[in-house]
Amino acid sequence: MKDDGRPLFLRIAEQIENSIVDGSLAADTQVPSTNELAAFHRINPATAAKGINQLVADGILYKRRGIGMFVATDARAQLLDRRRRDFARQYVAPLMAEAGKLGMDAEEIKKLIDVWEPQR
Repeated sequence: MKDDGRPLFLRIAEQIENSIVDGSLAADTQVPSTNELAAFHRINPATAAKGINQLVADGILYKRRGIGMFVATDARAQLLDRRRRDFARQYVAPLMAEAGKLGMDAEEIKKLIDVWEPQR
């Protein structure tokens, strides 16, 4: 797991979230245990537990007593909704603010997006 300066427990939680979003962890699927995550990433089990507990607090995972943690039924929808809001806040809002400074409206931005080809 790449060290990007964020706490390890957040990176563990995000890794599980990514697996839910991409479909490799479906609703009601059991997630790796705290000990499995700790062994795989060579981290303290308490750190892995903190990441898992964050997802439980967010309603992404739920606990089946004596069995383990599982993906909530609506977890993927919750994550997609949150990530879309975050995307808009992080990328669209600054884009539109800059466009406004340049005198561009939303229609002009849409036209730019329609013809956009990434630099190769």
